Amino acid sequence: MADSTHNAETPTDDLPVLMLKKSEERRLMAGHLWVYSNEVDSAKSPLSNFAAGDQVAVHSSRGRAVAMATVNPQSLICARVYSHRRGEKLATPLLTRRISSALALRESLFDAPFYRLVHGEGDWLPGLIIDRYGDILVMQTNTAGMQAVQTDIVEALVELLSPSGIYLRNTSATRALEGLETEEKCVHGDIPETTELLENGLKFTIPLKSGQKTGWFYDHRDNRQLLQKFSHGKRVLDAYCYLGGWGINALAGGATSVTAIDSSAAALEGAAANAALNGYADQWTGLKGDVADQLRALRVAGEKFDVVVLDPPAFIQRAKDKRKGIEKYRSINALAVGLLSADGVLVSGSCSHHLSESELQRAVLQAGRHGNFGVQVMARGHQGPDHPVHAAIPETEYLKAIYARLLW
Repeated sequence: MADSTHNAETPTDDLPVLMLKKSEERRLMAGHLWVYSNEVDSAKSPLSNFAAGDQVAVHSSRGRAVAMATVNPQSLICARVYSHRRGEKLATPLLTRRISSALALRESLFDAPFYRLVHGEGDWLPGLIIDRYGDILVMQTNTAGMQAVQTDIVEALVELLSPSGIYLRNTSATRALEGLETEEKCVHGDIPETTELLENGLKFTIPLKSGQKTGWFYDHRDNRQLLQKFSHGKRVLDAYCYLGGWGINALAGGATSVTAIDSSAAALEGAAANAALNGYADQWTGLKGDVADQLRALRVAGEKFDVVVLDPPAFIQRAKDKRKGIEKYRSINALAVGLLSADGVLVSGSCSHHLSESELQRAVLQAGRHGNFGVQVMARGHQGPDHPVHAAIPETEYLKAIYARLLW
């Protein structure tokens, strides 16, 4: 990056300085956005001197200005870079510029205003998530830095989009790592209980205040559309169905029927309503209960399906849980394989960034081999382009899906 930020030796910033240890600026100079607490020179700039959400100028051990960041002494990731322009503040002008850039990308990709508008580090707005549902926005500020500028974010969104409502849904588990409490409230206009979105030509009604995360999972949009190609004339099982996104896309692709499983009665009710909304009520069956238990019960009952979709929650939340999480993926895929008919198709997904695509494929292979089947991978899916990956941060590439066919 050839700007004055990296050429100046003498600081002139009016922000407090966060000093790094020797050579710890290399990762930031290569484009990474995170500073870990053990990289800070605590003798020259003790983290205890800062309050959560403070804006700082990050300097190398030689005093060179490296980046502008927000700081949180309570977090392992103690600083998050928001700019390389020396002295730039995280305020309405910068936020408007970044959100405008994010909006331009989405408008070039989608015909209708239903997408993830801002995807954290992927849009160089660390900790900020915004999903768009027409003229309604649902927002999460998952870091102390973004929490501190919530008012500025709302101001930028109102200026750019004139939304009818903005709902703040700060319920993410990552807020606990930042020492932040949960909160939910309308911060602009009015928010209805539900709204309707369009995906792949299909309609879905979603709850804005009581659904999972921000209400919908746009990240699997392209993967759900790909499912349509494997669904014509097939009997489909949609496990962890939530509001029916996978199963209804399968029906749109010509599936004869869908059996959907979820542990939430509210989700199943919403999924059935969405099936009816698209004219598929007679082809939809919902089963409430623990997914693994329901898969076992279906096998005992002798049921078989041509396509089984597994879209579970993240089984690996932390790196230390990886071994146990991999076993969960292997186990649930083995249960799914036991329900597949001859030449059946398994669509296996994971939103755990700690699980690589090759590890998910291995779990599918092991599940197939456990049943003495060969496994043929026909396609792989990833998060959609409205969930962009930051090239320097592997953790931002988290979603994957394997489309596999069992060989008898």
